[in-house]
Amino acid sequence: MISESPPAETPPPNTAVLLEFLSRLGRGYLACGEQTAKVEKLLRAIASAYGMRKSRVVAFPTAVFISLHDSSGERVTLAESEPQMLRLDQMADVYALGEEAQRAGVDPRDGLKRLAAIRRQKVRFGPAGHVVGHVILTVGLALVLMPTATNLAAAAVLGLIVGLIKLFNLGRTLLSVPLPVIAAAVVSSLVFLAIRHGIPVDPLHALVPPLVTFLPGGMLTLGMLELAYGDMVSGSSRLIAGFVQLVLLAFGLAIGAIFTGYVPADLVYSSGNYGMALWAPWAGVLVFGVGVYLHFSAPRNSLQWMILVLLLAFAAQRFASGLFSSELSGFFGMLVATPLGYLIQYRFRGPPAAVTFFPAFWLLVPGALGLLSVTRMLSDRAAGLDGLITVIYVITSIALGTLVGASLYRWMSENIAALRALARKAPGRRT
Repeated sequence: MISESPPAETPPPNTAVLLEFLSRLGRGYLACGEQTAKVEKLLRAIASAYGMRKSRVVAFPTAVFISLHDSSGERVTLAESEPQMLRLDQMADVYALGEEAQRAGVDPRDGLKRLAAIRRQKVRFGPAGHVVGHVILTVGLALVLMPTATNLAAAAVLGLIVGLIKLFNLGRTLLSVPLPVIAAAVVSSLVFLAIRHGIPVDPLHALVPPLVTFLPGGMLTLGMLELAYGDMVSGSSRLIAGFVQLVLLAFGLAIGAIFTGYVPADLVYSSGNYGMALWAPWAGVLVFGVGVYLHFSAPRNSLQWMILVLLLAFAAQRFASGLFSSELSGFFGMLVATPLGYLIQYRFRGPPAAVTFFPAFWLLVPGALGLLSVTRMLSDRAAGLDGLITVIYVITSIALGTLVGASLYRWMSENIAALRALARKAPGRRT
């Protein structure tokens, strides 16, 4: 008899190719807005899956350092992060590729090709869907904030203009830094021109919805999260970057007001005389979810999950604001959104958690409070500083809700697995 030889082991990948794959994948995770500590953990796990037991990874919001050891010694690379955040469909593809890589289920060379293809992906719904989606999400947020007919019409018009501005810069990095200032100045000018001509627009509530996609609520919250994890460099840099984004937006609003003959104090004027139908905020959440789905090119079969997370997070926030204060309500919103996002991803094979709970960041809008507070500082420093303290409370509550929500999901998963194991070992159970 001829004995069969054992199958040959899969040869380890080329270290240089694997290092390049890890660096580009790390850049992809950072462009998804992932926490730096989690990026380090994921890349080390992937390196280990490919047989590189001695790996070191240090990630920052704008760069990632990776070191691998092979038979020839140590290899080190440095990769800068991408200048723009990825869309939701690109995020889903990056996380799907990362899950395959954690099982060594993709050749690093093929992984590099897939990452390049993800970068080249066009928006799913085309330029028209990109702009229309921005109009829809702007109207949805206006329904949540102040659902008067005039403000809704203003939100639609301003959302269309800002959507066109963003479409002009789509895929370009030249105007990515001044773009928020330009958009804020245009929005502010048009709002105060409308007021000058007698159109009853409330500037306090008309200025925020068209600019919501520029508000750094997620960046500020992630900064607080990383500080809570002890990552002082990444956390403080994200917080500073988020605050600078708010200042740029506030100056853009002030420029628009001054250009039309108003003063910065007029930016925060609100009549406050309007009635809100009970159904309007809930309809606004649905409309906002559809707009986010279109504008950010969310992956297929994710709309229902996004709306579910948005509705439950919004319900928790509204319920908590009635019992406690609005500053603490964000904690309960993210306490629901975070574990629900992970549950959808891992238990129901839905989209990545980032796709479902990032829109909740934008809906809770801690950055909107920050924008109004920084704007107030242009006319009333005392009021602005008080408002910034409120923003700190809001961001801290949302970050804490995200932390506790992730821990809650981990605790639930571990205990459910333990209960199932006990049930299998229970006396009298047939095996």
